[in-house]
Amino acid sequence: MALTICIINGPNLNLLGRRETHIYGTRSFEDYLSELRQRYPDIQIDYYQSNHEGDIIDKLQQVGYEADGIVINAGGYSHTSIAIRDAIAAIASPTVEVHISDINLREPFRRHSYLTDVCQASFSGL
Repeated sequence: MALTICIINGPNLNLLGRRETHIYGTRSFEDYLSELRQRYPDIQIDYYQSNHEGDIIDKLQQVGYEADGIVINAGGYSHTSIAIRDAIAAIASPTVEVHISDINLREPFRRHSYLTDVCQASFSGL
């Protein structure tokens, strides 16, 4: 049976490739997703994006006991959402936090993520 990884993206990540390209680049997430699926054909990679906090929590709860792993970029909610943090803490699937830009080099309000301490690892700006 293949591994199942669920990628969950938060608000505004549906605009990758068009939004603040000097920070986030010119590639859409669909381009990245296609490349990932080609590179790792033996891994089932599911993808979900929402601009709504509750929908992200619902998705974490839905996949959080079945997926072999979760990769989350909660976008701006990383810096504000204790509710998403609590959802990650409540589920069984190991979760990794990802940020496209280096949040430690951004505005002061972006330098803290509520998710980091409940994730297995955190990657920022890599």
